Amino acid sequence: MPTETDLLSDYPSEVPISAGEVAAALRSSGRPPRIFVVLDDDPTGTQSVADLPVLTRWEVEDFSWAFRQGKPAVYVLTNTRSLDAPEAAARNEEIVRNALAAAAAAAEPEALRLGFVSRGDSTLRGHFPLEPDTIAATVLDATGEPTDGVVIVPAFPDAGRVTIGGVHYVRAPDLGEDRLVPVSDTEFARDATFGYRNASLAQYVEEKTGGRVPAASVIVLDLGIIRAGSTGGGATASARAIADAVAGATGAVPIVADVVTENDLRALALGLEEAERRGKRLLYRVGPPFMRARIGQDIRAELSGSEAYAGTEPSAAGGLIVVGSHVGVTTRQLGILTEQHQRAHIIGIDVEQLLGERSAAHLDAVVEEVVDRLAQGDVILQTSRLLVRTSDAAASLGIARTVSAAVVAVVNRTLALSPPRFVIAKGGITSSDVAAHGLQIRHAMVRGPMLPGIVSLWEPVDGPAKGIPFVVFAGNVGDDSSLAEVTRKLSSTF
Repeated sequence: MPTETDLLSDYPSEVPISAGEVAAALRSSGRPPRIFVVLDDDPTGTQSVADLPVLTRWEVEDFSWAFRQGKPAVYVLTNTRSLDAPEAAARNEEIVRNALAAAAAAAEPEALRLGFVSRGDSTLRGHFPLEPDTIAATVLDATGEPTDGVVIVPAFPDAGRVTIGGVHYVRAPDLGEDRLVPVSDTEFARDATFGYRNASLAQYVEEKTGGRVPAASVIVLDLGIIRAGSTGGGATASARAIADAVAGATGAVPIVADVVTENDLRALALGLEEAERRGKRLLYRVGPPFMRARIGQDIRAELSGSEAYAGTEPSAAGGLIVVGSHVGVTTRQLGILTEQHQRAHIIGIDVEQLLGERSAAHLDAVVEEVVDRLAQGDVILQTSRLLVRTSDAAASLGIARTVSAAVVAVVNRTLALSPPRFVIAKGGITSSDVAAHGLQIRHAMVRGPMLPGIVSLWEPVDGPAKGIPFVVFAGNVGDDSSLAEVTRKLSSTF
């Protein structure tokens, strides 16, 4: 198993680049400001950014509201990771068309340029290549503009996911200092719906396109290119090297990039901006931190509990922690939380009962217990840890939808009867459904991270959840104590 030090020994050192340098390059590009529309396949993509609008609905008027906020990017919560392929494609197309329509209807459409970003999972799960293919085809049909290249950047250094030599890795400190595991050797690659065999991104592209795009045709921006300025010329030299490397991109060719640090992401941002200034039309398929670098945003310090409640009057009720994810790290985090937060009451949704004839009665009982216990303190609402498995991808999605619908029903009914002090949703699909349907959030602002670089806090700006801090907590990030740490910040009884 390789070490990060060994893998990096053949490459230059990183080029120090500030977020301000990226922001300045965007301002001096000589073109009207652009708004990136980020189609986020679950809400955890917001965990690396701050002070940006997020939508759970995507009518033209929703985009109009978001564009009026004057921010460089807007996140649209598509939740497509929970949909089958035809549904995911249809949703991507609808969102792109509505965003373009809202831009065209703006007071000064000539000054409102859009860029499109398909936010995927940093462990390579999701509808690829379907989603970027659909976005590219829709933009071409609606505007006549072809896509020259699809930039694929799954790296998420804050969460231990890095790409070196075109291979995507997960840091594994429990296996030894500095150790990296190819992502294809992790539990994520065995996902029932989105599994894969290859950690080499070029080979991953070939695998997922069924050979339509051979690995040899993929443009690889390795660290030698990303860090070209380390031997002289600095950020400018790196930007030019990256732009030169993609100069021949055409026909939506995939472009994969090495990233190990935030400086690498910023160098990439400068290089892609230069490529677009030269005329390249690019589409992005990326992990969470890419947009932070792409728009020249500084890394936001983690929010304190007092900052999370700023401008609001917290409810006297307890907080609601909803745990739906079943990956190993979530189960460990849940164990630490229940061990440390002994005043919290644990209430379970039994998946086997959900799939049986007593589903309605079971949910009624759960809601009654949640409301009763919130009057006394925090409640941990969890789906049973016994995962119902199936080898059929469609059946697996069906079970996930049933479970998610039950969680949504409990949260929604609880909100009407006893609004909680805060809500934490653990797991991507869980977070999406709790936000859009359980809490009925339509528009929100991303306040920032609750932990360094991960775990997003939303401020709902309308609807019944207005004033209730909502925490989006991906299932596959953080260490074993992270869930307890975030809960402690927000709880009045922990």
